Amino acid sequence: MKSLIAEFEEQSFTQIIFPHKNSDWSLYLDESEICFINIINAIKKYQNVLIICHDIEEVKKHFIDLENLFFLEYETNDTWARDCSALTIKDNYEIKLLDFSFNAWGGKFDSQKDNLMSRSISKIYGAKLQTIDFVLEGGAVESNGDGIILTTSACMLNKNRNPHLSKEQITQKLNEFFGSHKILYLNHGYLAGDDTDSHIDTLARFISRDSIIYVKCEDESDEHFSELKLMEDELKAFAKEHNFKLIALPMSDAIYFEEERLPATYANFLFVNGAVIVPTYGVKQDTEALEIFRDTFRDREVVGVDCLTLIKQHGSLHCVTMNFARGVTLTN
Repeated sequence: MKSLIAEFEEQSFTQIIFPHKNSDWSLYLDESEICFINIINAIKKYQNVLIICHDIEEVKKHFIDLENLFFLEYETNDTWARDCSALTIKDNYEIKLLDFSFNAWGGKFDSQKDNLMSRSISKIYGAKLQTIDFVLEGGAVESNGDGIILTTSACMLNKNRNPHLSKEQITQKLNEFFGSHKILYLNHGYLAGDDTDSHIDTLARFISRDSIIYVKCEDESDEHFSELKLMEDELKAFAKEHNFKLIALPMSDAIYFEEERLPATYANFLFVNGAVIVPTYGVKQDTEALEIFRDTFRDREVVGVDCLTLIKQHGSLHCVTMNFARGVTLTN
């Protein structure tokens, strides 16, 4: 029995890639470092954090307390750990890591170092890593831990990923990789400023085996209104078929940087053991979103972290982190 372990299940550690001067963060490196430090400090209260960094000693200087922090030196192209890190599956009773090909969302940016990262550092994981010749990013798939995968057509079926494969072939491969029996494709929904071709983790997330939390737009004048309404209709159809509970999150007010709208989304939250860490953006919807999370996750702490800096590079909290499930042990 094989499954893509759900993010709400027990974890071993969170992996994060620290920004450096050779990444896209170079123009506001100090600002980005503060944001990443705050994220790491929030996570380390609940579980271990593996920090991939270009210079271990320099990065260590940012932290007063190194408890629950592990450091590994490897220079990456960028810092989007969600999409270039391995995914944790359970194959019968064995925990395995799947290392998919990463081409920077269809060849939009340099990605050779990121693509080689997992296999280059695999000895630290204490779990078997399998390299797979199939382009897939972690932010593109959501698992309910019980055989259902949620994704988007715009990303998963995009010809800039696996152009030689049909939808039927891609669906078959996903089922083989993850032991799933159902792939649910959302055909609608997007965020302005998103480089990923509509990753599912910006729009809708499984929070339990039978519950999905998603972004809802109430403002008819917002450019996202129609598409997110159509997405909501699709989710309602899925809910009716599979007995899912749906929970709506607010759409953030429009945030701009250099005249470009940024992809601010509360769906890009992070599960850790005993808590949910929620991105905030300094807008009025932050309060509403945090209240919804606290009402939804009565058995977890809810922690807000300012992620305004992250969306300047078109991603958010979930995008810069990767969870590794219980059973993946960090080794020296």
